[in-house]
Amino acid sequence: MLRRSKSTISREIKRNKGLRGYRPKQAHRLAKRRRTRSTRRISEEVWSWVKHCLKEDWSPEQVSNWLAKEKKFFVSHEWIYQHILKDKQAGGDLYKHLRCQKPKKKRYGARDRRGRIPNRKSIEERPAIVEQRSRIGDWELDTIIGKGHSGVLVSIAQRKTRLALLAKVPNKTAEAVAGAILKLLKPLSEKVHTLTADNGKEFSLHEKIAENLSAHFYFAHPYASWERGLNENTNGLIRQYFPKDRDFSTITAKEVKMVMDKLNNRPRKCLGIKTPNQVFFGTNPPVALTS
Repeated sequence: MLRRSKSTISREIKRNKGLRGYRPKQAHRLAKRRRTRSTRRISEEVWSWVKHCLKEDWSPEQVSNWLAKEKKFFVSHEWIYQHILKDKQAGGDLYKHLRCQKPKKKRYGARDRRGRIPNRKSIEERPAIVEQRSRIGDWELDTIIGKGHSGVLVSIAQRKTRLALLAKVPNKTAEAVAGAILKLLKPLSEKVHTLTADNGKEFSLHEKIAENLSAHFYFAHPYASWERGLNENTNGLIRQYFPKDRDFSTITAKEVKMVMDKLNNRPRKCLGIKTPNQVFFGTNPPVALTS
């Protein structure tokens, strides 16, 4: 008669009946009491930490997990999203620190006619251990282009620890890109076993890179960006700071370092709420959070 499932009816009776059975007024009173009891009040101290973390460009889920682990404050990421929405409606700017500001649109590119890279090794030859993310030393490479090809960022991500390295180069030539990769990874050469890139011609000097780092260089299949999923995801995080309409020639070294610090001092759920810096270097370096 009520057009409700029998489970709903059964649960209502079980939760709200008294010693004299189910009575509607008593059931309504019990329901109101539970609602009042379940409405948690989050203190200003907790919201202060939430705002502080959001302004470091952490996602609501990262904020929620970090607060639970480090501060023993339990605030769901959904509550944090609601808080951001209310803040936006009140004229606040917390929403500007969220990663996604608009829906994503899939783009379909034209067929690649840039030619093949000589002596390239396919990802199919890469050791199976790389896929397992069980060791430190396997890296993914890519480049990010500025508005009107105004400049290039070389993006490198470590598969196990999610450590992100970034360098600005004036153009997308193989020489410039190879130089930036070696500058970033040479100091860490003991923790470089493999490198995986897409089929861009900017990686034509892969043999030189591999030789200098005593590592093996592999190439993903064409149009298979998921084979370098971490790198693609990292590029999306970087785009939050350097969007597609940004003239990359205006990017400073200070900005590049700031973005690397932001990404590498951000607690990751996949790392047990540790930061990439903590996992990669095996230490507890200072993060960008202060009380």
